[in-house]
Amino acid sequence: MTIAYGPMLDALRGVRWPVRNAVGAALPGAHRSRQRGTAGEFTEYRLYRQGDDPKQLDWKLLARSDRAFVRLTDDRALLPTWFILDGSASMAFPDAHHRTPDVPDKWSVARAIAIGLASVAHASGDPVGAMCTSSTGPRRLAPRTRRGTISELTRTLDGADAGGSDSIAGLLAPLSSGSRIVIITDFLGDVASLLRTTSPLVASGAMVECVHVVAAEELAPPLSAHLARDPEAPEVERVFDRHALAAYRERFDDFRADIARRVRAMGAGYTEARTDAPLPRLIRQIVGGQAR
Repeated sequence: MTIAYGPMLDALRGVRWPVRNAVGAALPGAHRSRQRGTAGEFTEYRLYRQGDDPKQLDWKLLARSDRAFVRLTDDRALLPTWFILDGSASMAFPDAHHRTPDVPDKWSVARAIAIGLASVAHASGDPVGAMCTSSTGPRRLAPRTRRGTISELTRTLDGADAGGSDSIAGLLAPLSSGSRIVIITDFLGDVASLLRTTSPLVASGAMVECVHVVAAEELAPPLSAHLARDPEAPEVERVFDRHALAAYRERFDDFRADIARRVRAMGAGYTEARTDAPLPRLIRQIVGGQAR
């Protein structure tokens, strides 16, 4: 199934993506900054201190009270936003022969979520960029604000096919604390390495959102006996029947709950994204923090 981005982007017009915490000092933008200054959104007064710029005085208040006050404001800052997509072979599940009609595979949903979220961030003036693993190696588009950025990001992601077993942990290493980082993955690779790389970024102040992509077919596999093969290790095969299916469902439920707990414990946002869920609703949940 091919996802049409146009209707999704139309449904997201006017949506804003507030930050959970004030961002570090940066170029002027839409988000509340940790930097306090004298330009921006007024918050309070403080008494004038020796060394303050006289231009910062509130002269009207001085005339009324005979006391010198400086106007303090919350400055506004841009927030560079990176989308890190897992393009390993497991994200290509299910293939066209095993997919539920009208339900896309995980890789298609991951790309659509990134494009939808990028359009929301870009509409606020934030630089947006993306990195992903793929069947032909990593792809990268540096964050930018210029017109046409969403189209560039779409071409970059749509030109990548899921395949291989590369971990996205290596893509996170060069990212900075002054960013919003959106990790979109099914968590079926090296989870320990991914969380180990992500945790220091969260601790240093990066705003990390994890989107856990889960295929509808993973939640409700066929009831009939069938052969399952690991897409990243094809030599690993297992026959599923009704007895094995019950155990699988229990383990998969435990796996998803454990991932959610570990991600939230380190201070990152977490949203489970089912492939059969409406994309605009998923994206609104992510930006609104409704699924944390």
